[in-house]
Amino acid sequence: MMGINDVGWPGSGLALHDPEPTAAAIIEGYKQLIARAHAHGMKIIGATLTPFGDAFAGTPFEGYYTPDKEKIRLALNDFIRSGAFDGVIDFDKVIVDPQKPGYSLPKFDKGDHLHPNAAGYQAMGDAIDLQTLTTK
Repeated sequence: MMGINDVGWPGSGLALHDPEPTAAAIIEGYKQLIARAHAHGMKIIGATLTPFGDAFAGTPFEGYYTPDKEKIRLALNDFIRSGAFDGVIDFDKVIVDPQKPGYSLPKFDKGDHLHPNAAGYQAMGDAIDLQTLTTK
């Protein structure tokens, strides 16, 4: 589960002048991680990126979320689900509000619209099929 800060930070108060990454650049990084894991005989599991609609809105980190960044998150999740990893844990599917795609269900939102609360992390943990981690 890597990449959401790579998407969100550029253009926000965290990295105001950093250029926005492309989905292709982050996917290339994922491919490198997969290749390195496989080169060492390791299994690598991908985890989808959870929704972050309106993350940090109205704070000094405004700009963490934008509709264009949401498009990048969706492209990354498509890649993660594509079969490139040895398994996938779909945290996005667990946390997303089906009535408001791109946003977390309010019952799982810590309040910053990025991080899950305790119930959200519990739901994420419950969604992990342990066979994904143990099957070769």
